[in-house]
Amino acid sequence: MVLGVAGLSVGLALGGVVLLVALGWTLQRTVDEEAFRTADAVARLAAEDALPDPLPVAGGQLRVQVVDSVGRIRAASIDADRLVPMVRPDQLAGDGRRRTVVPGQRLGWQGPVRVVAVPAQAAGEPVTVLVGRSTVDVRHATQAARTVLLVAFPLLVGLLAVVAWRVVGATLRPVEALRSGAAEITGRDAADRLPVPASQDEIHRLAVTLNDMLDRLSAARARQRSFLADAAHELRSPLTNMRTELEVAQRLGDRSDWPAVAADLLVDTERLGRLVDDLLLLARLDEQPARPPGPPREAEPVELGGLLAEVAARRPGQRADGPAVSGPGQRADGTAVSGPLVARGPSVPPVVTVAVAGPAWTVGVPDELRRVLGNLVDNAVRHARGRIVLAVEPAVDGAHHLVTVTDDGPGIPAADRERVFRRFTRLDEGRARDAGGAGLGLAIVRELVRRGGGTVELADAGPGLVVRLRLPVLPEPD
Repeated sequence: MVLGVAGLSVGLALGGVVLLVALGWTLQRTVDEEAFRTADAVARLAAEDALPDPLPVAGGQLRVQVVDSVGRIRAASIDADRLVPMVRPDQLAGDGRRRTVVPGQRLGWQGPVRVVAVPAQAAGEPVTVLVGRSTVDVRHATQAARTVLLVAFPLLVGLLAVVAWRVVGATLRPVEALRSGAAEITGRDAADRLPVPASQDEIHRLAVTLNDMLDRLSAARARQRSFLADAAHELRSPLTNMRTELEVAQRLGDRSDWPAVAADLLVDTERLGRLVDDLLLLARLDEQPARPPGPPREAEPVELGGLLAEVAARRPGQRADGPAVSGPGQRADGTAVSGPLVARGPSVPPVVTVAVAGPAWTVGVPDELRRVLGNLVDNAVRHARGRIVLAVEPAVDGAHHLVTVTDDGPGIPAADRERVFRRFTRLDEGRARDAGGAGLGLAIVRELVRRGGGTVELADAGPGLVVRLRLPVLPEPD
């Protein structure tokens, strides 16, 4: 604000100087024009040989003399000197219209006097018409304007400084309130917000935007705390199991079945490793910047039919027999199926794939697509009663292939189908840790599919659940 007032003061000072210069120049020009008009009128009288004596002039601010070539005064106004010209003889020499300034004592006035000279002819002889005009009124007007500016300038600057201080203070008061509110925010209270001014201006919009940012940060902080708490809880469970088994085996001593203990520890270790891998994958996905629309740079063509067969071959199971299949590799309706031909246990449902007429090519990262399908099949295996069916439908709209993973389990209620994609979310039916995972599989699926340019959704299979993946079609080469 100080710099603004100082700049305004300098501007006003420069404006005052320009005003005084312009006023002096305008008044001086008016004096010259009046003197030249009088001199021209007298010169016309001299040319007509009709010079009166004394010469008539208007007002008492003008004095006129008509001087011949030798310096004698041929005619003069009533109050002009008839013996001594207004200017020296050397100043009379020269042609053309001239102007000069002489001391006022020479004409009996105070202050400088403006004298103009106009050449003329009187009775065939050259003469010079001299007109003197006092500049006292010009000097008085200039001094009065200077005095007014010198008196009014400090008052005006002081008034402007007070107004600027009040206006800037009123404008910055909401900013100071925002600063004070920001200084009081500790990050521990979720209700921390900045004060929003009532005025509908830029400060109001800034406060609203900052509060929205605080809401997003609070939500992110809450998600982070929940994630850390859930992760610690999930990591504690296998560690507790391993410690308990080791403590029991240590108490039993030689009576412990160490091979069984090792097998149990290996199961807990594998579960712990899977959980750590999932957590690291989610952490890496969160740290990656948002990708532009389209497939990632490391993407490559992938044939979905072959990928489904590869995923199914890695899962224990067999082709479904009974009414649904009429023979090896064929359903009762003639649809071809394929799957690993190993013995099926009572708790392991088979995984079958439905063949398509032709290849269905997509573009993506192969490892990420295997991870997506593997998580979906693992989730289906936990809940299926009879079997899991993997199928792919070539793109109908020309933009996305449809991949489905269907199981005949209890399904998921419609109200929970969006919630299950959240991290560490498990429905009541799947709370048993031995039967279910940590609740990260579907969260990883959605994140990988979204980053690959696709979508994932859940639907009712009647009975069971069907997961629908829409993956981008491999674009045609240019």
